[in-house]
Parts: sequence; structure tokens; C-alpha cells
Amino acid sequence: MKISTKGRYALRMLIDLASHRDEGFVSLKDIAERQDISKKYLEQIVPMLNKDGILRTNRGNRGGYQLAKQPADITVGDILRSTEGNLAPVSCLEFEPNECLRKDECSTLYIWEGLYKVVTEYLDTISLQDIIDRSINLNGGDYCI
Repeated sequence: MKISTKGRYALRMLIDLASHRDEGFVSLKDIAERQDISKKYLEQIVPMLNKDGILRTNRGNRGGYQLAKQPADITVGDILRSTEGNLAPVSCLEFEPNECLRKDECSTLYIWEGLYKVVTEYLDTISLQDIIDRSINLNGGDYCI
């Protein structure tokens, strides 16, 4: 499994918003400048995060973006599923129940199920708040993904 730029940039964008949540709605221009990410690229990510209830938008003079939930309530798993889609390592695990015709005699299915479980459980235990807290403890608030 390889996380795309879209997933990594979404994570950086949301960490930035979490770090600046006391400022209210934050412009995409400010996020793009701080993160050295193209504003156009971030504009492509916003609808996914908005649709999944991770991001809140506001138009107008004081418009911009902010987290729709507290940073402690948004996990890396939530963000990656929103931007990358299902994190299943093989296609037969993308839907529940598994409808693969070979699932009952597949000698490797347990491997992929185990990998999927480990990955999702790990990513679902790390919140935006965890990342911010860790970066403050390690290097005074700077973070790099």
C-alpha cells in the first residue's frame, strides 16, 4: 500500500487547521503558503474532506476552512479513507461481506485480512491531536510528513 500525495497533503492541511483552530476559519491561501502546497491542489482535496464531515467551509469575507470536529476526534484513518478510499490491501476486502468466489478456499486470505486489520487499527488510533502533541514534544511544534 502506498499513500498518495493527496492523502499526505490532506493530513498536512488538517494538522495545519488543527494547529490554527483558535483563529476560526482559515483561508486556503494561508494553509497553502504555510505548508508549501499548491492552493489548486488543496482545492481538489477540500470536497472529499467536506463530504465526509471532516472539514467545514464558510464563504464570504470571513470565509475559509476549519475542522468540523475536535482534533482528538479525527483520526489518520478517517483522513486517508476520505482521500484514498478503502485501505484494503486486496480488492476482495474492499466490501463487506467479502463476495470473492474463492474466499472459502483461498490460502492467503488470512494474510490480507490480518494486514488490513493491523493497518486500520493502527491508523484509527492516531488522532490529529496526537500528532500535534507529539510534534510539540519532539521539536517545539514543527512537523513534517
